[in-house]
Formats: sequence, structure tokens, C-alpha cells
Amino acid sequence: MHQTENRGHMGDTGEIDHDAVMRARVMLLGSDRPSSREEIEAYRILAEVSPRVYLPKLAHALIKRGWELRDPEVHVALHAEALDVVRRYDAETPDREEELHRALNRYQHSLFAAGRRAEGRAVCEELAEAGRYGRLAIVLAEEGCHAEAAELYDRHIVPGPADPSEWTLIEWAAELDAAGRREEALEVFGRLVDEDRRKVAEDRAPLACLAWKLEQYAGMLRAAGRREEEAGARRETLALLTRLARDGEPVSWSNIQACWSTLLVLSGRSAEPAATPDAPLPAFGVHLVHGWSPDVREEYFASIPALERRTAALRESDDLHGLVVAHRRLTVRRALQWESYGRRDEDALRPVFDEGVILARRLTGDPGALARALTDRSMFLVAVQRYGEARADFAEATGLQSDPPPIVTRT
Repeated sequence: MHQTENRGHMGDTGEIDHDAVMRARVMLLGSDRPSSREEIEAYRILAEVSPRVYLPKLAHALIKRGWELRDPEVHVALHAEALDVVRRYDAETPDREEELHRALNRYQHSLFAAGRRAEGRAVCEELAEAGRYGRLAIVLAEEGCHAEAAELYDRHIVPGPADPSEWTLIEWAAELDAAGRREEALEVFGRLVDEDRRKVAEDRAPLACLAWKLEQYAGMLRAAGRREEEAGARRETLALLTRLARDGEPVSWSNIQACWSTLLVLSGRSAEPAATPDAPLPAFGVHLVHGWSPDVREEYFASIPALERRTAALRESDDLHGLVVAHRRLTVRRALQWESYGRRDEDALRPVFDEGVILARRLTGDPGALARALTDRSMFLVAVQRYGEARADFAEATGLQSDPPPIVTRT
């Protein structure tokens, strides 16, 4: 089905084709259930005579048809028509604006899935003009336009009765940091950590999530040269892991691994190439399910075989540092797959983290690499509730990071 199909059922004089209207009504009321394509044809006809009743039905039928078909270009055509239909709703149609936003969102998603990024971005710009800025901020981040993305968050996130979600704060902090606004990023992420501290104190949030956020916060503090605060954050994380190892989570929680995987991916941003409009990358800090564009998601996971080949080649070389870096990039991707596609048994993923630690131990003279590998494994072990082992790894990593950073002289 394409937009070029004949949708009109008016005569040359603009009069309604009453025979076509009657056939459409009979088909919809018949004992045999019409196919989704037949429904669409019938609703197109009936929407001409009763738009308030049948335009919403037509929009729903177009979306339903999209669920049945796999061709990306057909999806684009169906969602484009659905958007056009919603635009024709009467101004007094209940929830018209919300329906329009949903239609725009579905249309941009189909465009990105079809590889039509410039058109998808244009639709996201329309959403932003309507106050729905989130998708445009993500698209800008994917294309390396971090300053512009950070400015969008700056303009639209304000304290108030409906404070931003923790996911939005992570995204905002990530873009501020990527834009070089490090202190502001720390301030935003610090707000997130403080809120989690309050929730944990009231048993309204899992200890694990606070531990993951504190570990990310400590890394940000280290990058900013705020070593005393970094050390404090790591001590607090270790205390949380000690409590988890002793008592477990105080309240039962589920589906929290998304926080771990998102922060793990964010921590690996510096090892990835810089994103550009011609070579977009994930918006690090955005959870995959919450907002990665379909084309970026596909490309990110498609890079796994090439990274596997690269790590295999590096194992045969003397470039141990390059192997450690490539292995971690591969680990991050595999961890995201593991979390996103059903969180299989921990044995499907743990060997990857174990190997990272083994490789880093071989890299003598670089305690930071070992600390990173131990921390990565520790945070994974928290995700699979191996709290005692997680604490042991994190304690060793903290000891490795306790020395002051080396003095670098520039010539």
C-alpha cells in the first residue's frame, strides 16, 4: 500500500459516490471480518461523509496495518497517511493534540527505521515546536550536536510540581558533559544522586540503583579533578555494597538493570569515535528502549562482529592496551544486548567481564585499566545480585584508585 493509491471516492462534480459508501458500510457490517486493507479502504470512503466518526477509525486501521507489514517504506507511507488523517481531525475532537503528537512520533520512527534521517529529524523539529523536545534532543546528540542538545534540555527542564524524571536528568547531564560543560553536568547528576539518597533513606528506591549512579558520579568527579569528592562517592558506594552483601535489598525490586546498562554505555562514550550527522552514534545516556533511533540501534549492534574480529586479531599481537580498549567496547555492546533482549542467565555474560579483568591484570603499569575492569564487573555482579563478589571487586578497584593522579608535564 502506498500513498499514490487512489483514495478519492467523489465524482467529477465533487458529489459523494453513494454506491461506494453503501458497499463500505455493508462490508464493515458483514459476517466476514474484513482484512485490515479492506478496513482502510472502507474507512477512507466513509471518512468523506462522516469525518468525525471515521477519521479516527481510519488512523487506527492504518497503524494496525503497519503492525502487520515489515517493509520500512510501506511503514513510512502508512504512518504518513495516518498523520495526514489526524491533521484533518475536527478541532473539537477529544485529545486531538495528543493524537497528533503520537502520529508525529510514529512517523518519525518509521522514517529513521527506513534510513531517511533528514526527514525524520524534520518531524522531530515539528514535535519540538509543539513542546515535545525530547526526540529532537536525542537526534541532535546522535549526530554529535551536543551543544544544541544541551541547550534544548536547558530550555525545557525547569524545577516545578512535575520535576523531570531520572532518565531525563541522566540525558541532560550526559549532554552537558559531552558539550564540555562539566561543572553543570556534575550539578545535574548530583541532583539525581541526592534524590536517590532521599528515596533510599525512605526505602523507596533500590540500593543497587544508587550504587550505579554513585559510581558514574565518582567517574565524573575524577574527570573534573575533584578527587576528595570522588573518594567520598566511592566510599559511599562501598558502604552500599557492604550493606547489600550483608542484608540484600531491603525491598523487592525488579527491572532495574536498565539503569545499570545505560550508565555502563555512557561510561564507554570516550572510547567511541565522535558522532557526526553523516555517521551518527547512540545518544549515550539515553536508554535504548527509551529513545535510540532505529537506524542508530541497528548500526550499533551491527558493529559487534567487526569488534569481535578486531579483538581476535589483537590477541595475536603485542598491543595489549589496544586489546583492553577493544574488549571493553565489545563488552559494553554485549551487556546492552543481554539487558535489552530478555536478560538471559548471568553465565551468558559473566565470562566477558571476567576476561576484561584478566586482560587488565596483564597490563602492568596501568592500575586505572584494572580498576575500570574490576568496577565494570562489580556493577554487573550487582545487577545479578552477587553482592559479596561485587563488594570484593569494588574494594580492590577503590584501592587502585586511591593514589593521586600522576603529574603530567607539557612541553
